[in-house]
Order: sequence, then C-alpha cells, then structure tokens
Amino acid sequence: MTSPQQPQPQPQPEPGPHDTGAQEQPAPAAPPMTPAAPQGMPPQTPPAQQQPGQQPAPEQPAPAKEAGTMMLQAQGQPPAQGQAPQAQAPAQGGQAPAPAQGQEPAQPAPAREAGTMMLQAQQYPEPQPLAAHGPGKEAGTMMLQAQAPAQAPAQPQAQQPQNQPQQPPAQPHPQQSFAGAGGYVSSIPVRPTHLGHALLSEWTKIRSVRSTMWTLGVMVLLTVGIGLLTGAVIAGHSDSLGPESPLNYGTFGMMMGLIPLITLGVLVISSEYSTGMIRTTLTASPARARVLTAKAIVFFALSFVVTLVTTTVVAVAQYSMLSDMAKSAPTGAEWFKATVGVSLFTAMIGLLSLAVGALLRHSAGAITLMVGVYLLPLVLAIFMQAESLKDIQTWLLEYALPSQLNVMYDVALTSSGPSGWEPLWIVTGLAAVTLGSAYAVIHKRDV
Repeated sequence: MTSPQQPQPQPQPEPGPHDTGAQEQPAPAAPPMTPAAPQGMPPQTPPAQQQPGQQPAPEQPAPAKEAGTMMLQAQGQPPAQGQAPQAQAPAQGGQAPAPAQGQEPAQPAPAREAGTMMLQAQQYPEPQPLAAHGPGKEAGTMMLQAQAPAQAPAQPQAQQPQNQPQQPPAQPHPQQSFAGAGGYVSSIPVRPTHLGHALLSEWTKIRSVRSTMWTLGVMVLLTVGIGLLTGAVIAGHSDSLGPESPLNYGTFGMMMGLIPLITLGVLVISSEYSTGMIRTTLTASPARARVLTAKAIVFFALSFVVTLVTTTVVAVAQYSMLSDMAKSAPTGAEWFKATVGVSLFTAMIGLLSLAVGALLRHSAGAITLMVGVYLLPLVLAIFMQAESLKDIQTWLLEYALPSQLNVMYDVALTSSGPSGWEPLWIVTGLAAVTLGSAYAVIHKRDV
C-alpha cells in the first residue's frame, strides 16, 4: 500500500521582453523515426529545433497519469527509400507547433497502414481514502492503489523446419477390437473368457477356504474311523460273516460321512451370498449359467475323488480284517460298486445339496433342509409302528437316502424296493431336477 501522490504544478516560464500575448513555437524538424517505446511507457517526442533569435517555447506539462494506466502505441511503418521522414504527431495536451520562419510547414503524417492500432488502458478511478475513525479523521487513513501489471515481452516462436520427416501412422492397439470404437484400451491382456476360466476360478476359491478342509477332513475321519472300528468289532466278536461280503460294512462310516459333505455342498454357493462375494463373481463372469456350471463340476469332481479314495481305503482295510471269516472273496463287480458306485452316489447327494443352496441362498436354512431330507424319513419310519401306517413306513424305509446307500453296499433293509444300481439313477434324477430349477431361478434374480 502506498499513499497517493498528487501531481505537482509545473512552474510556468517568465515572459520575456519580446513576448506578445501568444507564444510562438518553433516548427520541429523532421527527425528520423525513433524506435518504438516499450510497452507500458508513453512515446517520447523529439525536441523541436529552434531558429536563432527565437525564444524556445515553454514545455507543456505532461498530464498526470493515473496509477495503473498504460498506453500502447503501434510502431508506424518506416518511410520508403528516397522519401524524407515525416514529422511526428504533436505532444499530448498541446497544440501543433508553428513552422519556423523561412521553412515550409510540416506535411501532415500520412495515414497509417492497415493493421496499426493504439491501445490505451482504461484509467482507474481515483482511490478514496478509507477513514479508520470516521469521516473527517486524518489519523488511521490508508489508501489502496493498484499497480498495472508489467507485460512480459512476447517470445518469438521458433519456426519449424520445412523439410521435416513425416511420422509413420500410429498402429491400432491389438485390444481395440475388444474395447470398441473410442473406448478405453487397457494394458492388461484381454482374452475371451470361457468355461475353463470359470472352472479355474471356482477351483481356486474352493481350495483356498478353510471350510473345505474342515468339512472334508471330518468326512474322511468319520468314514475311515467308523469303518475301521466296525471291522475291528466284527472281527473280535464274530467267527463267520455268513453270505455277506467283507465290503458291506463300509456303509456305517459313509452314512455318517455324508453329513459333512452335504454341509460343504451348501456352503460352496450359499457362503458367497452370505458374504456378498457373489456380486464380484457375477461381475467378473456375467454368464450366470456358466458360474453355476463351474461350481457344480468342480464340487462334483472334488467330492467324487475324495470319496473314492476314502471308500477304497476302508474297503481294503475291512477286507484285510474280515477276509478269513468270509466264505468267498468279493468279485470285481462288488469291488467296483463298493468304491466307484458309492463315490458316484455320494457325489450326487453333494450336487443335490449345492442345488438346494443355490435355490435358498441361505447357508443355515439350506443345511437344515438337506439334513432333514437325509435323516428325517428314516427316523419317521422307525417310529411308525401302527398297522395303518405300515405302507408309509415301508415306502420310507425303501426310498430314504440312507436306505439307498445301503443298497449300493448290497445291504437292503427290505426285500422290496430299489436294487442294484437303481439308487444311483434315482439320486441322479433328483439332483438334475433340483439343479435345473436353480438354473431357472438364477437368471431371474438380481444377484
């Protein structure tokens, strides 16, 4: 902040003895064109030449410039060769100087060429003092004065060389076909997705969570543990097995091992709905049928392999403990059915659990429903002792899932009902119907 400076009056020259009322000003000689004044400064006029014997004209006081004003004057065109330079315009605030005696009057300046201009910044209003103690008080006043910003000289633009080699046209990005016209092209390689990618994703998820290890571990422990315990008890308390095969006693361990497998089948898909992970899964793979197919294939293959290894270990252990008490050795068909057939039957029950989990999308509800479907018919049949309920009791004992599992081990609870490989086809049809319902529902829901 600066205080205002009032323009000081210039002293007027004293009149000479030869002065009459009007003062004559000598005619200025035609000086050569002076260089243009820098921006923000008023142009300076050359001093006028005077004839001997004449009194120099008093200098006219320049008008006081207000703070923050500037004047830009375009430089005139230089005179052509062979022509005398023209006189400049009169100074601001004064009149045109009179020609000197014996000289011709100065020719008027020719019209400027097109393209010349004169720019003059608008004057700022006179700053008013701000009184700190009310009007009329001198103490505490301050004055704000704006200063005109200095203009930086224009930088000359460097001329580009004329003979510049042409740049080759840019090659299209290999990912442009996937991004579309004008779309964003990612640096990450993009490939069309297929079922193999979904299978790999589901395999990564199912083997990286703790629930898989815990449930499968409990299943193996129950199946192997109860199977070995059953073989040891029979070997210690019986002398002969009769017509039964040593492989038939694996049904007790597998009957209990199915409960953890049912739990895992539900958690494979319902846990993603509980945690919200299903949104990420369906965003990465919008084809919902592909996601459900990948989950079904991965879980079916995993449960089949684990069950096959477990049933094989139990069958070999029981045969080694009970082979001496058996009347005949098991045939190849019996070995195949007690290992591969039981493993397929168990994997189908796990697939049925996955389909129920996809329908309910709730872990606790789906697990409770599947355990009830698995155990409740057999429990109800045991307590149905009335003669009026005899037919219902027989039907439940024939088609309950534990009874179907016993048929796969050639241990039938009734003389009627499914036999041979029929339980596997029944469970396969039930799983197919439930999984088809899950496919129909997953396309109609939000997630």
